[in-house]
Amino acid sequence: MNLILFGPPAAGKGTQAKRLVEQRGMVQLSTGDMLREAIASGSELGKQCQEIMSRGGLIADDIVIALIAARLKEAEEAGGAIFDGFPRTIAQAEALDAMLVKLGKKIDAVVRLKVDDDALLARVSKRFAEQGRPDDNPESFKVRLEAYNRNTAPLLPYYGDRGLLTEVDGMGSIETVAAAISGALARA
Repeated sequence: MNLILFGPPAAGKGTQAKRLVEQRGMVQLSTGDMLREAIASGSELGKQCQEIMSRGGLIADDIVIALIAARLKEAEEAGGAIFDGFPRTIAQAEALDAMLVKLGKKIDAVVRLKVDDDALLARVSKRFAEQGRPDDNPESFKVRLEAYNRNTAPLLPYYGDRGLLTEVDGMGSIETVAAAISGALARA
């Protein structure tokens, strides 16, 4: 099964993906985690990504697609992928579809976590204070949130028209959100 967890930064995608990894053995493909790993490596790519992310910018499609492509076969061999933070644009969605077709696979479900922007800002501000993640800087986060809302809006009909999109109230407890996601997967 291939699942896209859709929602703005700090919506709880990572938390829910980790639960699904434990419960279903799927592989989480988190572009945010992959980019933070690149930054931690100190590589030239990591340095470029850090500069872009620290000001709230989005990493170019070709870089993000290459990161996903490098891990996709591993995910498929494990029984499927949970795409977390990807795709964010129509171009990325089309690239993902093409990669999956080559493997004889497809997206089975898309779950959108609907959340309140003000609550997200509070969540990120707390996480920034506690963990110091540079991409959680509240000012950078506002830029990322605006970019998410602008760039990902076209993805709703892209997946909705294919009957793949389920919307879940992401403001509930972790357990309530997890139960709603499980229901969506059962229907897929």
